[in-house]
Amino acid sequence: MELNTLTHQVIALAGIAQAAALVQQLATTGKANEQALETTLGSLLKTESDSVLDVYGNNLANLKMGLTHLATQLTGYEITYQDEARYAASMVFLEQQLSDQTAMLKTISVGLERAKAQTEHFDLLHENVLANLGDTYLQTVSKLQPRIMVNGVPDYLSRTETANKIRACLLGGIRSAMLWKQCGGRRWKFLLFRKKIQVETQRLLALI
Repeated sequence: MELNTLTHQVIALAGIAQAAALVQQLATTGKANEQALETTLGSLLKTESDSVLDVYGNNLANLKMGLTHLATQLTGYEITYQDEARYAASMVFLEQQLSDQTAMLKTISVGLERAKAQTEHFDLLHENVLANLGDTYLQTVSKLQPRIMVNGVPDYLSRTETANKIRACLLGGIRSAMLWKQCGGRRWKFLLFRKKIQVETQRLLALI
């Protein structure tokens, strides 16, 4: 499978954008699009895949939110979703740091294997699975600097289940950032080939 293609890079970027959009939804409304949430969390458990799209359930429609938000971010020069853009940039930055942290990567691997085992008995969005993913994030990524500071409604942010969903989404976004890098994605390419990425994003949206 040829990973290093623009299509694969845009799919992974949509994964990052979707995770950031879900964090924003959860932090400001306490709720999230369930299909998008299941796709983002499900991507964490797809450690072996036949294709890049397979990471996201082998269905572009599962990334509709991410592609839509990515398309909006790429249109014009003003940042439409400022918090989401910050979360996405932080995920990419922290993934780079995480790649050098062997012990943390091992801890994440153990946490994801535990989550896989849990989903044999519980739904993916069950509180036990969410608590495990949230704790995995706390033990690893949250210790890296700078920490991702999530803005939102204090009442929602203080709820354990919402906080665990947010942490799980951040972990999912970092998973997509790792995939983006594996597909040849780089920050300088994102800036240099912005127009090509925008066109490909619109093409993929039209296929849904």
